[in-house]
Amino acid sequence: RDKNEVRDKQIVRIIGKMSAIAALAYHRATGRTMPSPNVSLGYAENFLYMLDAHSGNVNYRPHPKLARALDIMFILHADHEMNCSTAAMRHLASSGVDVYTCVAGAVGALYGPLHGGANEAVLRMLMRIGSVDEVPRFLEGVKARREKLFGFGHRVYKNFDPRATIIRRVAEEVFQIVGRDPLIDVAKALQDAALSDDYFIKRKLYPNVDFYSGLVYRSMGFPPEYFTVLFAIPRAAGYLAHWRESLDDEDSRIVRPQQVYTGEWLRRYEAMDGRPQVAGGVDALSDMPMSNATRRRLVGSSGAK
Repeated sequence: RDKNEVRDKQIVRIIGKMSAIAALAYHRATGRTMPSPNVSLGYAENFLYMLDAHSGNVNYRPHPKLARALDIMFILHADHEMNCSTAAMRHLASSGVDVYTCVAGAVGALYGPLHGGANEAVLRMLMRIGSVDEVPRFLEGVKARREKLFGFGHRVYKNFDPRATIIRRVAEEVFQIVGRDPLIDVAKALQDAALSDDYFIKRKLYPNVDFYSGLVYRSMGFPPEYFTVLFAIPRAAGYLAHWRESLDDEDSRIVRPQQVYTGEWLRRYEAMDGRPQVAGGVDALSDMPMSNATRRRLVGSSGAK
């Protein structure tokens, strides 16, 4: 069979199955049985169908505006230049490993709180602030390095992230259907205060795509721990586009980043029992106290006489 045909079939398979796998993970938490996908529906609409069509109700249809809102969110998250997880995808692909391993590795990178988990961090930050009145105190804490500001700043955008503008409009449309999230007022107050403060303006810290997306997902009933899953579903399309492109590149080679060694140049070999403990240095391992589970096991009896 033509290798391009085999390759493209895997792409279609993964994109098609990502939403079903995500729905299955969702229902693992709900305890309900996931309905079979409805092939007559669009991608985002079918995903919502798999979440909410209880007891195999094939006539159930998600609200069209919510399906459209999720579709917009998926489009905005499908791809975005050479980010951390996309770089992981291409790095793995360069070794010739299969595409399923590549996507799994990329999703592993996406799971990090500084990458795909950032919108969850934003939501938890807004919940911690709690009210509009607490915004000034929080920003003072950020400037004093006592607090961390999530959802602001981007490696690419040195002003307002255009995706954030779209998601803010989507948020208002979702609120009209399911009700207004009180944290949106905290988010707006935080944004307005930061954008009028020279400290943040000089550092080019403007709201990014993660700032409002968590509020949209929360309003649609998704738990925070599920946000990265919602990121991974559409981003699979971007990963696979990069994978396909890398396979077509005749000059593609295995990725092997260079690094500059700054450690000690020459060292004599020392046996383990003769090595000094370097306090605070890279050679010293952290103290590893015994866990309670280990203590429980050690105080038990083996049953031998």
